[in-house]
Amino acid sequence: MAAEPAAGRGVRVAISAWLALCLIASASADPAKTWTVTIENMQFTPQQLTVHQGDRIVWVNKDLFPHTATAARKTFDSGSIAANASWSYVAVKKGDYSYGCTFHPTMQARLRVEQ
Repeated sequence: MAAEPAAGRGVRVAISAWLALCLIASASADPAKTWTVTIENMQFTPQQLTVHQGDRIVWVNKDLFPHTATAARKTFDSGSIAANASWSYVAVKKGDYSYGCTFHPTMQARLRVEQ
């Protein structure tokens, strides 16, 4: 069997090292998470939630009447979430978002989106 030229071995080693680094980088990247905010007894629980960009937040309405999850700056708006229904939102933009229920102005909460 003929010996492989040194240049060929170097290229193969470099490619193998690059592929290994790519696999490590993709394995260590945090996958998106799903968070739940419960709407019950005229309040959002938790009232303050910190998530990362790409995470999904699901609002679950356990009250007997509809609610909304509406950002003060209209970044997101669930529309009416019926009793025993849910709505989800994927956090895209970094920032602090105060939100509340448009039907019940005393219901307020905060969502913080980090990178």
